[in-house]
Amino acid sequence: MNRRTFTRKSLSAMGLAMVGTPAFARMRPKAAVRLGGPIFSKPQGPEEWAAAVTAKGFRAAYCPLSITASEVEIQAYERAAKNADIVIAEVGAWSNPISPDATMAREAMEKCIQSLHLAERIGANCCVNISGSKNPVHWAGPHRDNLSQDTFDHIVEVTRKIIDEVQPTRTFFALEPMPWAFPDSADSYLDLIRAIDRKAFAVHMDPMNLIVSPRLFYDNANLIRDCFKKLGAYIRSCHAKDIDLRQDYYMPQFSEVRPGLGHLDYQVFLQEVSRLVDIPLMMEHLSSEAEYDLAAAYIRSEGLKVGITA
Repeated sequence: MNRRTFTRKSLSAMGLAMVGTPAFARMRPKAAVRLGGPIFSKPQGPEEWAAAVTAKGFRAAYCPLSITASEVEIQAYERAAKNADIVIAEVGAWSNPISPDATMAREAMEKCIQSLHLAERIGANCCVNISGSKNPVHWAGPHRDNLSQDTFDHIVEVTRKIIDEVQPTRTFFALEPMPWAFPDSADSYLDLIRAIDRKAFAVHMDPMNLIVSPRLFYDNANLIRDCFKKLGAYIRSCHAKDIDLRQDYYMPQFSEVRPGLGHLDYQVFLQEVSRLVDIPLMMEHLSSEAEYDLAAAYIRSEGLKVGITA
């Protein structure tokens, strides 16, 4: 067979191989992000749950079990997730372990410990909480002492106790950034990582929560890049929200909105997440399944513009 005949037959074979192959498969984007969100269908059992997650096109999910789940249930859901290529992104431990109310702080500490135990047993990427607040009324609210050195030291002490009690080997404890509580910037997160000094302490990234001024609002692309540059090696899960700035008022007023209705630079956000391995991007705080569908459609459309599937 001469070279011309070989080339012609080879090209013909390639053409036959392409027949019936969807266009999106032939032009697959170069990177991917594991998008996830809540499931509204109330599936019964681990297989139905995994099927419901996959039906939404999600490759990541919130932990479907509570801290009271049995070991049999936990193992069944972990197995179903692995079989369906679903990453369990996070177990939420939402509580205030630095509350000025001693009873609330003690109960929150126990919730964090039990939630980290669950994350460890089910193989979640992380257990996540906020650091807490000194506000005596609003558990996650602002307070003048939240950003003090004493509070920083208190957070370090509490976080060490949570991690040391569980001693996780395959999951992490992480703190979601907040506008008025540590960590409130990439640099303060690095300070916490150094001070806590535990291998099982990691980063939960929600860049929207760090936008606290018009400067950061309009330049959020560089804020996102800076966060991933400094913290990328520690990030275990991310939240997907959006933010808008009120136009008809003379003091800055920010509102959390559905992705696509605000100004967060999702192309940059997706590019940064896609550079990490199997780090989920989890939508939250929306009021209905229809809202989540719209948010997912927007995030995916922004991803495709920069060659990323979600």
